[in-house]
Amino acid sequence: MNTKNLKVLLVLLVFQIFLYGQKPYEAIQVKELVAKFKADPKGPYRDIRWFCKDGTTVGPQERCVEKGGVQRARYKDEVVQLAVKHHIYLGQILSTTDYSEFWDEGHQNSRFIQFQLESYLRAYDNGWVNRKAQYYRGAFQIEDEEEWGRKFFEWLLKDKKVLEQKFLIVRLAGKEIPHAKTTNTAMKVRALSKELADEYAAFMNLRIKIHGSPDEGDIKRVGDFLRANKSKLSEDQVTKFESLIEQMRTLYKPVSLEEFKTLVSTLSDHSLVKIALTEFTKGYSEIDVNDTKRKCEFMANHAYSLRLILLGDLTSLERLAGLDAGLKMESLLMLESSKWKPATLLELYDKTNMLARAAAAFGYLELWEYKELSKDFDLKNATDISMDGLKKLAWRSQKAVEWSTSSIAAQYHKEMMVFKTFEPIVEGFVDEKVRASILLQLGSSASYLGNFVAKNTGISHEVPAISNPSSIRGLNPGYAKGTLIVTKDIGDLEVNSNHIYVFSNPPADLKPVVGIATVSEGNLVSHVQLLARNLGIPNAVLSGENLEDLKKLNNTEVFYAVSPGGKVVLKNASEMTAIEKALFAVKKRSVDMITVPVDNIEIKSPRLLNLNAVNASHSGKMCGPKAANLGQLKKNFPEQVVEGIVIPFSVFKQHFDQLMPLREITYWEFLTQTFERSRQLSEEGKSDLEIESFILKQLSELRTAILAMPLIPEFVASLKQMFKEVLGEEFGDIPVFLRSDTNMEDLNDFTGAGLNLTLFNVRDSEKILTGIKEVWASPYSERSYKWRQRYLLNPENVFPSILIIPSVDVDASGVMITKGIQSENARAVTVAFNRGVGGAVEGQMSEMWEIEEGDKFQLIGPCREKTATTLPKIGGKGISQHELNSSILSPKELNAMAAMADQMRKTLPISGMQGPYDVELGFKNGKMWLFQVRPFVENKKALSSDYLNSLNPVIQEKMIPLSTTL
Repeated sequence: MNTKNLKVLLVLLVFQIFLYGQKPYEAIQVKELVAKFKADPKGPYRDIRWFCKDGTTVGPQERCVEKGGVQRARYKDEVVQLAVKHHIYLGQILSTTDYSEFWDEGHQNSRFIQFQLESYLRAYDNGWVNRKAQYYRGAFQIEDEEEWGRKFFEWLLKDKKVLEQKFLIVRLAGKEIPHAKTTNTAMKVRALSKELADEYAAFMNLRIKIHGSPDEGDIKRVGDFLRANKSKLSEDQVTKFESLIEQMRTLYKPVSLEEFKTLVSTLSDHSLVKIALTEFTKGYSEIDVNDTKRKCEFMANHAYSLRLILLGDLTSLERLAGLDAGLKMESLLMLESSKWKPATLLELYDKTNMLARAAAAFGYLELWEYKELSKDFDLKNATDISMDGLKKLAWRSQKAVEWSTSSIAAQYHKEMMVFKTFEPIVEGFVDEKVRASILLQLGSSASYLGNFVAKNTGISHEVPAISNPSSIRGLNPGYAKGTLIVTKDIGDLEVNSNHIYVFSNPPADLKPVVGIATVSEGNLVSHVQLLARNLGIPNAVLSGENLEDLKKLNNTEVFYAVSPGGKVVLKNASEMTAIEKALFAVKKRSVDMITVPVDNIEIKSPRLLNLNAVNASHSGKMCGPKAANLGQLKKNFPEQVVEGIVIPFSVFKQHFDQLMPLREITYWEFLTQTFERSRQLSEEGKSDLEIESFILKQLSELRTAILAMPLIPEFVASLKQMFKEVLGEEFGDIPVFLRSDTNMEDLNDFTGAGLNLTLFNVRDSEKILTGIKEVWASPYSERSYKWRQRYLLNPENVFPSILIIPSVDVDASGVMITKGIQSENARAVTVAFNRGVGGAVEGQMSEMWEIEEGDKFQLIGPCREKTATTLPKIGGKGISQHELNSSILSPKELNAMAAMADQMRKTLPISGMQGPYDVELGFKNGKMWLFQVRPFVENKKALSSDYLNSLNPVIQEKMIPLSTTL
């Protein structure tokens, strides 16, 4: 499938999805604006005005004709233009803002989310763009903001679908959008602060802060002010300040049960929300104050039930009361769960199970995700657990943490990427949300369980730089030595093939490296992951905290290894043992080299082929394995495979036998002479870097020449005729995929997955012809060559063919591996899917399942992508928007894939294709379409390495009593 540069993907995400066709902005200009506003006493605001009900504004000393106007600041012209032209909102004031515009549904709630990001920036950067303007009197009033917030939520929550589809972002917004009814305490705080400011002018800035944007930190601010000014105050004023501090402490005291009663005081006695919260407060008050375990489990269960109730037919006031109650429950549960210190394995299991349920109750896990996860938390009243069961329990506990944190990241990622271009501090937003949530306790509990497993199994990772290594998981076995580069975002970083990289997300398009580790594993079957697995490149997944710990080793030479059993070793190279040093002793390069077979290649009779005339035996002879294997699939499963046209090696060679522009040699002669000269340079003692630079310069010239190559008229005429005969449409009237298909793919020891170009949904006739040349040129790109050159002895003999198939605008697409990658079960099936086309292979966070015999489905990971690629009939790509509240694949579709895997295991070996298989496929209106099949290639040397296998402890299977003390 098509693999694009990460930078291009980021630009697409930021500008096409977020800006929705609006003009690109210069990040440096926004950055300068932010700096300017921070230093401006008025910040992003122009002046203070009365905003009248009739839509007019008048000066601060005037009054609206009709009562009910709101006094607040107007935005500076630059702020207005930034919003209008680029959909970026700075210094948002809520009062008078149109509810629908703020919710911003047409832009996937971008403005709504930006408000939450700015709230974080204000808290962590001393007001951010309001650094001085938080003391700008009259800019906004908390009473007006609260009234607007209440009415906004009442408007928003009328729609039942809002909490079904967007529960997490709405719930978290409840923390940031002021909407609570003004209490007497809050009124006393504001009244007393106003009185003191009137009496003592120096207090005016703090008074404005307390009225405009109050927070718990105001207690310390007022206390510091009192100590600094006490000698200048009268006794009466000192008393008032002390009273103000006491009132503020009351205002910010921990949650009490009375607050739950206040939330539902105005609801009908028949309200399900009121009934639920009344039962909660009554039941909770009856629990022994020292029974922390029971209190926590009681809260988690009631919070989960409350979330389910909120999805029913309720009034908006009931939903708002339920959301607010959930926020208070989380605060209370965070406090109580921190007091629960499990003494036995069973108690630790109980606590972890309770916290996973709470994560679902508070929206960090989608309900369907928790339903799948909870299957593995059911011990069925057992008194002991097997070692395998314990390992699985620890793994699923860590998954609960990963899924929850990735859920927050997915919901806010798009806007964070935009804000990051002008305010890097926003990178800490997700971490702050995690630490301010029940997920902090869940992560701690999961780590504790992981440490217990490590202690009892001997699988303890050797990563001295990491404080909590239990959250690391090895993915692909292998070992490497190189410079460690630790970065959250690989971005424009120049990748060095001799380095080991640790980053947040695996990029879709990665140049060769010797080792990788990621915070998000993406999916197990992306092209990057398959290449790593195939080539024995060590690969592991770790936590964000682990990544931060590893920064102390940044730019240090390290030794990195992952065993077949998942143990990870990562340490300074100076600490390597003699055995580890011996792994890197000089060996003959040919040991690991591969020769592309060309003995039977057919390049003398150039003619186009109907996919129906191609089968597995033609792979590497007439065409690459994509076309050959798809032709075989069409014979075996004709209803699941589209029609197709194959441009074989012979047509490519026919065109390469033409003279190059401005040269007296053919394309083929230029290519072969390039590699002949590279071998001469090696014999002359030139360095690998010098040889590589020469080859890449030559290949760059070759690619340019291929794009200028004239297509032979007879070939073009034949192609047009084939479109009509095979695809049933005139050339240029049907959108198609142009898939690269070389003879270097799917060799016994090398997959080559994703190294060359595939063009999506091309319809225009000229673009198809140009695309053919682009695909022919793609094997000579820098990335493609670098991945090949260290493994192929004859890289000049890479021949591209092209598979042309009509576009299928599938509802969902992905990859199926006919073995259990996670479990290593040969009879299981692993699938990874995304909505739309191109799913799973490009490194997206895909929905992954392992299907076991007997129709048992285990969710390995949920999708975290909110956009999908579609294929318009006019050609090109479209983007559709999606939520995460439902699974992509249904049980029926999972069963269909399991059945297909069984059929492939029975039929494909007859044609000489041995499993397990790597299959690309999709579903359209419930029908399965097959697009590719190839052998699933793993690195046998890594799997059989004596050193790597020595890292796997011998685990004696035994039953562990759940009463075991920790």
